[in-house]
Amino acid sequence: MISRFAITTLLAGTLLLLATLAPAVELAPDAPETYVVRSGDTLWEIAGRFLRDPWRWSEVWQANAGLDDPDLIYPGDVLQLTMVDGQPRVRVARGGSAAAGSRDGMRVVRLSPQVRASSLKEAVPTIRIASIAPFLTQPYVADSDQIERASYVVGFPDEHIVAGLHDSIYVRRIHSNQQTNFQILRPGDALRDPDTNEILGYEALFVANAALERIGDPAKLQVVRSEREVSIGDRVIPASAEKPLENFYPRPAPAGTRGRILSVLNGVSQIGQFDVVVLNRGTRDRIAPGHVFEAFVGGTKQRDQVRGGSVFSNWRSESPLSTEFWYGRDFENKGWRRDEPSPNEPLPLHADFRRKNAQFFKPFERAGVLMVFRTFERVSFALVLDAQRAFTVGDQVAPPPS
Repeated sequence: MISRFAITTLLAGTLLLLATLAPAVELAPDAPETYVVRSGDTLWEIAGRFLRDPWRWSEVWQANAGLDDPDLIYPGDVLQLTMVDGQPRVRVARGGSAAAGSRDGMRVVRLSPQVRASSLKEAVPTIRIASIAPFLTQPYVADSDQIERASYVVGFPDEHIVAGLHDSIYVRRIHSNQQTNFQILRPGDALRDPDTNEILGYEALFVANAALERIGDPAKLQVVRSEREVSIGDRVIPASAEKPLENFYPRPAPAGTRGRILSVLNGVSQIGQFDVVVLNRGTRDRIAPGHVFEAFVGGTKQRDQVRGGSVFSNWRSESPLSTEFWYGRDFENKGWRRDEPSPNEPLPLHADFRRKNAQFFKPFERAGVLMVFRTFERVSFALVLDAQRAFTVGDQVAPPPS
C-alpha cells in the first residue's frame, strides 16, 4: 500500500515539475519602470506596455491589500515594475505621483500618494467597451426557426417605402401588450462551419428598436432608435433586458481548442484591430467571455514558382535526347495513358509526365490576438485586440501558450 506521505511527496513533485515547465512571463522589449495611468487607457493596453503577452497580466499584478477594489486601476495611479525572485511584478500607488532619481548608481522611483475620490465608473476597463457595446444586448445570431416564426414588418401608415426614427410601422401578429419593447432585425446569411458544413446559426443584422403603440394583426409600433432604415420583411422580436456593461478578465481559451473565423461584422474583407468577428466555437465547446485566441494566417497550398516554372529550365545541362531536356528534372513518368479522343482525330497512347512537388503548404504565421466577449451555443463574438498583419474570414484561431 502506498503511504499518504508518498502520495503527498509525489503530488508536490508533480506540481513543482508543472511549475518548472510553465513558460516564464516575458516583459515587453520597451517595458517602462513606471507608468502613470491616463484617462482613456484600457487594462489590455497597459498590460501590453509591460508584457509581451498581455493576457498574463494576472501573473504579475500585485493588487494593494486593504482596498475595497484592489484589482481595479484608476487614472492617476502610478504602476511600478519590480522583480521578485527573478519574476516581474507590477504594483500600484493609488492616485500617487512619481519622482525619479538615483542612489548608489541605481535608479530610484519615489511614489508620493495623493488623496483622490473616484467612482467605480472611472475604473480603467479591460478593453474598449464602446467597440462591443452594441453587441452585448442585440442578438445578431439566431436559429433559422426563430427568425422564420418571428413577427415581421408588413407596411407603414403613410405609404412610406421605408421607416426611420419616430416613424410608425405595421407588424404582423402582436396580440399581447405584456411586451412593449421590441428589436427589429434583418435576416442575414447562414453561418456554416467550414470544416463540418454544419449550419451554426444565422446572422441577424440589427436595424432598430421600436415601442408598441397598439396590439393587433397588424400591430402598430413606433421606431424609437434606428441604426438603419426599417424595410418591409424585417423581423420583430421582443427586446432583451439591457445588461450593464461588463468587464472582462482575459485568459487563454481551453487548451487544444481550434476554430475558424466565420464572419466579420463590419463588412470589411480584411480584419484589423477593434473589428468584431464571429467564431465557430461556442458554449458547447466550453468557450466563455474573456477567453483569448490567437489568429493565424497560412496553411494554404501555394504554387512553387521555381518547380512550377518553365519546363525548359534545365536545357543548358541536358541533351535533347533525354527526357529531362524537354520536361525538366522535376517531372516523373506516371505511366502511359490515352486521352479521350476528339470527334475528328483520336489521340495516340502517350507517356503521362507529371511535375513532382510543384506545390507547398504556406506555414502558419501569427496574425493577431482576439478576445471572446459574448457566446452562443455554437458560435461566439470576439474583439480583435491586436493585429500584426491582416487576416480574413476562414483563417484559423487557437489558444495562446499558457
